[in-house]
Amino acid sequence: MRHIPRVAGKGLRALAAAAIATGLLAAAACGGDSGGASSSSDGGKVTLRFTWWGSDTRTKLTQQVIDAYQKDHPNVTVKGEFGEWSGYWDKLATTVAANDAPDIIQMDEKYLREYADRGALLDLKKAQGLDTGKFEPDTLGAGEFDGGLYGLNAGINSFAVVVNPAAFKTAGVAIPDDTTWTWDDFAKTAAEITAKTGGKITGTGTLGGNEAGLNLWARQNGESLWTKDGKLGVSPEKTTDFFKYILKLRDQKAIPSAEAVSQDMNASLDQSAFATGKLAMSFIWSNQLVAFSKATGQQLKLLRIPSTDGKAADNGSYYKGSMFWSISSRSKHQKEAADFVNYLANTTAAGNVLLAERGVPPNTEVRSEVTPKLQPADAATAKFIQDIKPDLGDPSPAPPVGGGQVEKIIQRYTTEVLFGRQAPDAAAKAFLDEVNGELK
Repeated sequence: MRHIPRVAGKGLRALAAAAIATGLLAAAACGGDSGGASSSSDGGKVTLRFTWWGSDTRTKLTQQVIDAYQKDHPNVTVKGEFGEWSGYWDKLATTVAANDAPDIIQMDEKYLREYADRGALLDLKKAQGLDTGKFEPDTLGAGEFDGGLYGLNAGINSFAVVVNPAAFKTAGVAIPDDTTWTWDDFAKTAAEITAKTGGKITGTGTLGGNEAGLNLWARQNGESLWTKDGKLGVSPEKTTDFFKYILKLRDQKAIPSAEAVSQDMNASLDQSAFATGKLAMSFIWSNQLVAFSKATGQQLKLLRIPSTDGKAADNGSYYKGSMFWSISSRSKHQKEAADFVNYLANTTAAGNVLLAERGVPPNTEVRSEVTPKLQPADAATAKFIQDIKPDLGDPSPAPPVGGGQVEKIIQRYTTEVLFGRQAPDAAAKAFLDEVNGELK
């Protein structure tokens, strides 16, 4: 199933990475911060370029915020540059390589370290006028590494199980208590739904649809997908256990056939098996609840990830940034860019427009202001984010350079295991070897 969008292939990403590095080296040779700017000024007037990906709804709301900011800051013009995820990263890599990066960049965790390590992003701890005092502490850690803050959390997110209560009712199965359920409970519930509906509704989607499942599995077992120093932190043994569990779900008919799982990994959100009513449960990021609710036409529910021992505090969950605000290290107007990011992140004026479109606001004052105004699905997400807070662990380290490819890699080895072409231990070794190859 499609959980989060995929990016360009390995070869194209490698070329883009090389272009970023080459562009930054060329910029440095031209004389530091005075070289090739991504914004302009004229007689006290400042122009900032701001880029993001997302839907038409996100673009309209973001433009409303831009208009409001410009009204209060008549000397600043903010030019929006937006597009679909599919072409966003290649365009960004090209502009950075050409020393023409936008001033403000909507950044994803997958590529945050990649751009930061190549010197393309400003350390926001040094950004003049950017206030993080009202942020939940754990939400800052998601964009912080190597002593710097390179991405400011734009919305709180957490990996979750989404359930369709209508499907449970059809199957005559009770929704489990997510504060005590184990992975065995999860498998039993999913298999029971498949059996009681005669296969018309399958219990759940696969856990191997993206790397988040493996990361949570690792965190429950004292490991982590990534280490703080940018290396793989999950062992062959735990990766093998992960693939064995996916096989268990297959054998119990708790998930669809290997063919259906493979097809679903390439489906758009609104055409996914869960969105079209073929699954009772699936794994999503919490901020996707609105989109899935709209696609299914149902009132959905978020549940905590199961754990090995049935303790919610041991399920490995953490607050992840749904996306981040970053500032180009090459911007000629870093002070003005920081002021605009501060407006996006810390003002109720922006919050009352954006609401939870990019996730639950990490600024606690903004969150308190907007929560009563949220639509039902957004309100449910905000409540879930609040409810799980006592049980969360430290943020997971950002992926290292090359780590952005891991989703496609784990999808491929998940299907290899489901089709029976590789045993779990062989798939685990091959998966880890391939990911390590990407990191090198």
